[in-house]
Amino acid sequence: MSSQIQITLRDMPHSEPLEARIRQKVAKLERFCPGIVSCRILAEIPHHHEHQGRQYAVRLGVTVPGGEIVVNRDHNEDVFIALRDAFRAVRRQLEDYARRSRGGVKLHRPRRRASEHRTVND
Repeated sequence: MSSQIQITLRDMPHSEPLEARIRQKVAKLERFCPGIVSCRILAEIPHHHEHQGRQYAVRLGVTVPGGEIVVNRDHNEDVFIALRDAFRAVRRQLEDYARRSRGGVKLHRPRRRASEHRTVND
């Protein structure tokens, strides 16, 4: 793994299987997009007193040349499912980034207003 990985588990006990899964997912992202500079992962149990069950949140920040991709919205009662969903969202955004960086996305010219159109009258 060539990129820096920062894993933070907040308000939950340390888990070797969870860290191993995170490292596995990051390695898979690096094979897909080798330009990743760093990856920050935060898994936590947010403090919501109205919920009876635990809701895990996973936040990912992936730094690539020219920008950063952030996913900050996946909640689930199973931390591994929340992790899977967050990495899927990051992969979709990395696909878009790769398409843009290699010029695969068509950039549209601004539309002209009707007053700018020329008419040909003989």
